[in-house]
Amino acid sequence: MSDDTSASGPGFTVEEVDSVTPAPRARVEDAPDQQVPGEQGAPERRRDYLDGFLAEKPQGIDPSQPGGAIYDGVIDALKEIFDPEIPVNIYDLGLIYGVDVSPESSVAVTMTLTTPHCPVAESMPGEVEMRVAAVPGVRDAEVNLVWDPPWDMAKMSDEAKLELGML
Repeated sequence: MSDDTSASGPGFTVEEVDSVTPAPRARVEDAPDQQVPGEQGAPERRRDYLDGFLAEKPQGIDPSQPGGAIYDGVIDALKEIFDPEIPVNIYDLGLIYGVDVSPESSVAVTMTLTTPHCPVAESMPGEVEMRVAAVPGVRDAEVNLVWDPPWDMAKMSDEAKLELGML
C-alpha cells in the first residue's frame, strides 16, 4: 500500500494547502431590508428585533408580588444594606425571612439578626424600615424582628457563601 492511498478514504481525497481564506462574517448591514408591518413606502431595516423585549416587565404582574415593581424594589433596597461585621448584604445573608406587600402598598419585612446580642440590634431594624419606606410606590413600612427560627449559616445564599470563602 502506498502513502497516497493511506491519506485517502473511500470516496474522498485529502489535499494539503498552505492557507485558507476565512469565511466572511455576517454583519447587520448585510441583512436584507424588511418591511415593517403596517407601514407604507420605503422598507425600514429592523436592526434588533429584541429591542426593548428583554427590558420589558411581564404584563399583568401585581406590583406587590415577586416580579412586580414594588416587591422587586424592596428586595433591591434590602440588598443595599450590609451587615457591619460581615461584608455581605442582609438579604444574601439570609436575615430576611419575608417581605409582604399589601394591595395598599404597605410593606412588612420579617427579619432576624445573626445573634440577639448583635451590636446593631437596635439600629438595623430602623435602617431597614427607612430604606424600604424610601422605595418608590411604598406607602409605609414595618419591620418585625424575630428570633425564631434562629439564624444559621445555612440560610445564606450561594453568593454570600462564595464571598466569605465558604464554597
